[in-house]
Amino acid sequence: MSVLPCIPWPDKRLRSAAAPVDQITDDIRAIWTDMIDTMEAMPGVGLAAPQIGVMLRLAVVDASQERGQVIRMANPEILHASAKLRAHDEGSPNLPGVRARIERPRAVTVQFLNEAGEVEQRDFVHLWATSVQHQIDHLNGRMYFDHLSKLKRDMLLRRARKAG
Repeated sequence: MSVLPCIPWPDKRLRSAAAPVDQITDDIRAIWTDMIDTMEAMPGVGLAAPQIGVMLRLAVVDASQERGQVIRMANPEILHASAKLRAHDEGSPNLPGVRARIERPRAVTVQFLNEAGEVEQRDFVHLWATSVQHQIDHLNGRMYFDHLSKLKRDMLLRRARKAG
């Protein structure tokens, strides 16, 4: 389909919660296809619809080594998160040129509507879990750097302005 541009920070849509998806339609499947093309072109391990300016609770994740194992999610919701944390360097195409080490739960159980329109529950660990949580943050109007202290967040945003 198409590789779409990611909206630049500080676009206010990146700070807005996305609307729930009522049902999986061909239009929703087409958005997912564009999102996958966009994610692969970055290359990245996940993308949320608000990152491309589509204000729907849609996300795609593929943290597989060999690629081609994309999970399409509508209305993803974390049901359970492990107490054990995992640190990972995170970034975003909406704020290119900077990254930050973020600690998130190592494993999560997520419920979502899948491509067939069925409610699915799935466990994710390691990079998969990190990416799913990162995408859900986007759907809720949060960025990865919101997990940093104010001092570290301000430093990161200053570096991003210099890089841009």
